[in-house]
Amino acid sequence: MKICKTVEQVKSALHEFKGQRLGFVPTMGALHEGHLSLIRAAKAQCKTVVVSIFVNPTQFGPKEDLAKYPRPFERDCQLLEREGVDVLFAPTAEEMYPQGAVTWVEVESMSGKLCGRSRPGHFRGVTTVVSKLFHIVGPAAAFFGQKDAAQAAIIRRMVRDLVFPVEIVVCPIVRELDGLAMSSRNAYLSPEERKSALALSRALHEVQEYFDRGERRTARLLEAGTNEISQNPGVRLDYFEAVDPHTLEAKPEVNGPTLVAVAAFVGSTRLIDNVVLQP
Repeated sequence: MKICKTVEQVKSALHEFKGQRLGFVPTMGALHEGHLSLIRAAKAQCKTVVVSIFVNPTQFGPKEDLAKYPRPFERDCQLLEREGVDVLFAPTAEEMYPQGAVTWVEVESMSGKLCGRSRPGHFRGVTTVVSKLFHIVGPAAAFFGQKDAAQAAIIRRMVRDLVFPVEIVVCPIVRELDGLAMSSRNAYLSPEERKSALALSRALHEVQEYFDRGERRTARLLEAGTNEISQNPGVRLDYFEAVDPHTLEAKPEVNGPTLVAVAAFVGSTRLIDNVVLQP
């Protein structure tokens, strides 16, 4: 595996794979089985696989966890080697944001919804850095996780609107055996908080059960989910919403595929999860 720290280095490394179908998995490191599932999907569909590790400062708010975000780089490299990744791009913030950079990419109609409402500027940071990475790496396909469903929808819209020649592949959520969605931030949870965090997946399971019994009004479905969250004093709800999975617009009833998304704080750790209801 070639490890590249600069744009020049990664472009030079990729020249060797010119003409091959290139798959790309952008990450912020602290890799877990969810990330590895994306890499395996990329390897199954593409001849060459590039992974980036970059803790993007522009998607963190001023009171968020940028400084303490886990960065186990050596361990991550070992995992990527084991999965047969061809190139790792691990730039510095200075490499991705040259001094004086003032250009942003923002999907205006969607970036203020779900996580974007409680994390102003978050999705602008995501779309800006992802557009830069697409431009640098030039993948045929890029792989994202369904856990970040709003992010995936926004990147899809960006790709469509800006005519990026890249296929966006969204892979299923990977969960722990007890149902908790895998996340690098799970490492922040104390044993007691780890138990409380299961309220998110239980709430979504409750929504799915109500839906399976025939309920189509999203207000009633969300009520079932929020009731489950409210029984856990260690969990502070950020949002619980039912939206169109492509536009992120709120849906009053499930009359087509519907994304039910939840975000909550467990202690000081913010976690997200979701389920897509299919009538």
